[in-house]
Amino acid sequence: MSLYKDYINEIEERKNQGLNPKPIDGAELLSEVIAQIKDTANEYREDSLKLFIYNVLPGTTSAAGVKAKFLKEIILGEVVVSEITPAFAFELLSHMKGGPSIEVLLDLALGNDAAIAQEAAKVLKTQVFLYDADTDRLKEAFLAGNAVAKDIVESYAKAEFFTKLPEVAEKIEIVTFIAGEGDISTDLLSPGNQAHSRSDRELHGQCMITPAAQKEIQALQAAHPGKSVMLIAEKGTMGVGSSRMSGVNNVALWTGKQASPYVPFVNIAPIVGGTNGISPIFLTTVDVTGGIGLDLKNWVKKTDAEGNVVRNEKGEPVLEEVYSVATGTVLTIDTKAKKLYNGDQELIDIAKALTPQKMEFIKAGGSYAIVFGKKIQTFAAKLLGTPAPVVFAPSKEISIEGQGLTAVEKIFNKNAVGVTPGKVLHAGSDVRVEVNIVGSQDTTGLMTAQELEAMAATVISPIVDGAYQSGCHTASVWDKKAQANIPKLMKFMNDFGLITARDPKGEYHSMTDVIHKVLNDITIDEWAIIIGGDSHTRMSKGVAFGADSGTVALALATGEASMPIPESVKVTFKGDMKQHMDFRDVVHATQSQMLKQFGGENVFQGRIIEVHIGTLLADQAFTFTDWTAEMKAKASICISQDDTLIESLEIAKGRIQIMIEKGMDNKNQVLQGLINKANKRIEEIKSGDKPALTPDANAKYYAEVVIDLDIIDEPMIADPDVNNEDVSKRYTHDTIRELSYYGDNKKVDLGFVGSCMVHKDDLKIVSQMLKNIEKQSGEVKFNAPLVVAAPTYNIIDELKAEGDWEYLQKYSGFEFSDLLPKNAARTEYENIMYLERPGCNLCMGNQEKAAKGDTVMATSTRLFQGRVVEDSERKKGESLLASTPVVVLSAILGRIPTIEEYKASVEGINLTKFKPIPTK
Repeated sequence: MSLYKDYINEIEERKNQGLNPKPIDGAELLSEVIAQIKDTANEYREDSLKLFIYNVLPGTTSAAGVKAKFLKEIILGEVVVSEITPAFAFELLSHMKGGPSIEVLLDLALGNDAAIAQEAAKVLKTQVFLYDADTDRLKEAFLAGNAVAKDIVESYAKAEFFTKLPEVAEKIEIVTFIAGEGDISTDLLSPGNQAHSRSDRELHGQCMITPAAQKEIQALQAAHPGKSVMLIAEKGTMGVGSSRMSGVNNVALWTGKQASPYVPFVNIAPIVGGTNGISPIFLTTVDVTGGIGLDLKNWVKKTDAEGNVVRNEKGEPVLEEVYSVATGTVLTIDTKAKKLYNGDQELIDIAKALTPQKMEFIKAGGSYAIVFGKKIQTFAAKLLGTPAPVVFAPSKEISIEGQGLTAVEKIFNKNAVGVTPGKVLHAGSDVRVEVNIVGSQDTTGLMTAQELEAMAATVISPIVDGAYQSGCHTASVWDKKAQANIPKLMKFMNDFGLITARDPKGEYHSMTDVIHKVLNDITIDEWAIIIGGDSHTRMSKGVAFGADSGTVALALATGEASMPIPESVKVTFKGDMKQHMDFRDVVHATQSQMLKQFGGENVFQGRIIEVHIGTLLADQAFTFTDWTAEMKAKASICISQDDTLIESLEIAKGRIQIMIEKGMDNKNQVLQGLINKANKRIEEIKSGDKPALTPDANAKYYAEVVIDLDIIDEPMIADPDVNNEDVSKRYTHDTIRELSYYGDNKKVDLGFVGSCMVHKDDLKIVSQMLKNIEKQSGEVKFNAPLVVAAPTYNIIDELKAEGDWEYLQKYSGFEFSDLLPKNAARTEYENIMYLERPGCNLCMGNQEKAAKGDTVMATSTRLFQGRVVEDSERKKGESLLASTPVVVLSAILGRIPTIEEYKASVEGINLTKFKPIPTK
């Protein structure tokens, strides 16, 4: 049977699901479609024409190459298709974004037919996705005196690809839709358990919020034609949690506008809002799509006549509504005045959402076009030997004389490109920076691959020191969905130049290690900037930013990222940790004490947390930096001591060497290069030439938080508070409770030790606790299942060498097998300990889940509704987050322990500790 016949069958299957034909990305299928177009008598000719014109993915897909070649033949008159004139062929090429289409346009523009060359030049002047091979051809033709090439280069120098675009509308009318009350997680917009479908945009769009919500959005659109629907997080923050481009894609699919009439299901210009603004990571994805994100501030803390905050019986601030954004409210965004209006009534200033840079993103249909446009303008002006005209908004450069630098300000100044020479920049400055390390994870990786194809990138930027494609999010279950998607992803990324968890050739053992742990190991310089396709890209060396799949693609393709230098909050500690406390409790207490110190205001939100825990090795310190995602911080920086940093780098070197010995290095010897850089950095520290990064004593912070270790006397549990009467306060990560709050009757249905939050010592704690319990009780009996997933294979190997793994095996009722991986998610659990394959496991929620309605006690990061556990008809599912010893003991008892039981269980165990050091 032909590929086209198979495709027809697939179309029928999709039609039954209410879906359109899947966009074509393969050369073989499109070649059959073209053959049917050429055959005027073919029964499928009319459908084939529609598919060719409207249903082919652009960029560097193999289908795009075939499409561009056929359009070239039409333009040259080698093939005649009455429905596709040469003029229409040029129009189709103009929507293909780069790669093969640029190659064809250059062929035509630099060819011998003057009329065709002029038409090709007109199209090329609108294109920005050019790479070195393309600009090299232009340069060669220009230097040879080619008049068309000169015309194109002069147009690029004037940035006519941007200046000739339509201006942003002065008034944008919107109609509101409250998507939820409280923080809205990206899980609501793009559920983790539907991760397998993210690259199929139309199919994945069906999972946004609920079918009822989708119908309500459509009803609003029908009642308000010409107006954009704005999704709102009422009394919360929009887009918290994971870094999901798919979340924004879904919002754009339902509420935005089509980017091109010839590219299906790629929409732009979504508009979103939140009472408390937009999560930083989500706002980046909004920029990528040329959208608008509004900090609505439509609820504020109520104050009395003296200006004091009014509080309820729980001591919580009482909120009062400033203005209504109830579903169906018609508002106007005035892009000139930068105000939000309801009729003639001004509601709020929205200048921060409509900065000159953001207005450029809106005008260009997304941030990528601006990034590439600036590069192409710089190339052209340099080739002409003239200054580039000022077209784009100048980068804001803030330099405050006499003010020192925070750690992040130092890192950004070191890595900045294109700034005024010799100028020292402070927070608020717009900076383009070189990126050192890039990470892509496997449930967003397919979308990153699509983004790379769309921007016509074929090889990783030489600026990047190292990049890694993980397999951790699909590690638990090697089912048909994973088998269909992951090998294809690994091959693409391996060919692109990344180190990949799975070997496309099958020569080295698959490494399903949690991406953040690998990135933490391959970051070998605390001055590094890291971009990763996951919100928990928060290394304890350098400064790391979790990002959407598009920003990851941009970093891989260009080696750069653009953002304002964030403000910082300094976190230091005083006092001493109690013997029975674990460092995870300090992490939770930091959030709790910060909120108390600042009257409920989260001073971490959208800022850098500069945390001074320098006596902890990078593995243990990551427990803190990782959790800063739940604190809603933009990123974090760990200030380390010289000797601690050296030890951390030595550990990292050893783990990178293991990757090399497994056969994971590539032809560019990226991994060996990282070891060499680590050796250099260690020598710099030892010699005193360049000590470990520290902020200046006179640096300025948005706030300074001092955490008192002396008052942390009980394990601290992050509670989703699923039954809080105030819906906006559920699932926030801000409710931190002491162990004794629960008494001894809070049932636990499942325990989970795993995710990026744990390190080797956590697994040793499990082993030691089980030995303790056996010694005290004569046996280890689980009253609830305990799932244990080491984050990396290296940790398992180290535990085996140190004798702890055999104890875990002794007490377990299930141990994973790489030879026989599970091909279906577990739906029922026995009261035993499960030793699962390294990877994300329950934390991700896309494969394994607890039973509906369970109360789960976990070491992981997420407590969002439906993530680890879904609701049942009888009760709400809840995922409480705690330290490893609390989780283990809860599974043993089948309930949350008392403080006395807890203390007895950890007696003599080496919990993770740290001792504060004085700071300047």
